[in-house]
Parts: sequence; structure tokens; C-alpha cells
Amino acid sequence: IPNTDKSSGYQRDYEYVRLGTLSLLAAIDLLSGEAVPLVSETHKSSDFVTFLKKLDEKYPKGDIIRIILDNHFAHISKETQEYLNTISGRFEFVFTPKHGSWLNMIESFFSKMTKQMLRGIRVKTKQELEERIYQYFEEINREPVVYHWKYKMDEISEAEASSI
Repeated sequence: IPNTDKSSGYQRDYEYVRLGTLSLLAAIDLLSGEAVPLVSETHKSSDFVTFLKKLDEKYPKGDIIRIILDNHFAHISKETQEYLNTISGRFEFVFTPKHGSWLNMIESFFSKMTKQMLRGIRVKTKQELEERIYQYFEEINREPVVYHWKYKMDEISEAEASSI
């Protein structure tokens, strides 16, 4: 009899083979709703710099690119800072507080992606997983959804603002 207790974790059959992991870096353009992905084998500073270069190429020169980030070491590493120094003023980073990932929209996006596309799938290779992830981004970017903020900061009280 299969275990139907949801608290017991995932059930895997004897054929399951763990192939390793991939890292996904992504950003959501708040003006267009487009999601920009980068899948890599690791989650190191060099991967983050590659992602920043991808964003740098995507947007017109002269625009400032503002990014909300968590406190992962790769975001503040020496390698990242060296790259940022070569394009001074191009990026502005806003860091969420420790344990404040819920403040970053991309975390909600990752949760939605997990529920819609990743949960329960089987892949034969990491390459197949990478292809599925990029396909998911292509599909959602066909009809991107622009997030509309519910509050205007100048219209809410200080008590409401402190709880946001």
C-alpha cells in the first residue's frame, strides 16, 4: 500500500537515480514581466557574474539595472565586485534582510515554477532538466505578467509601512 501521509516526504521507487543538481539564477523585469534565466552547474561568483553580463547585454547602455538580492556570498564576492568596478554605475543592488526571502519576488516565482513544472518530474539527464527549465521560461515569457503594486508608499500609514 503506498504511503499517502503527506508529512512523510517524497516517495521514490527503486528506479530513482539522483543525477545531481543545477543552479538557477533568474530575474523578473518589473516593467515588462519578462523572466530572465541562467541555468548553471554551480552557484559560484563566476556564475553570478555571467548572469550580470547577460543582464548588461539585454538592457540599453545607460540604463541603471536595479536588482533585489539575498545575502548569498556570490553577490558580494571579490570576483563580483571586480566585475562591477568595470561597469561602474550600471547595477544597483538592494539586499533583503537575512531570513527575508519572502520580500524578493523571484522567490515566489521559483515556488510557482516548482509547483507547476518541477514537482514529480523524471528526467534522464541534467541536460534534459536544463532544457525543461529554459522551455518553461520561454512559455511564460510568451505572455508575461506585470506585477502591479497594491500600495503607494505615500498613501499608507507608518504602521502599515513597517509591516510591509
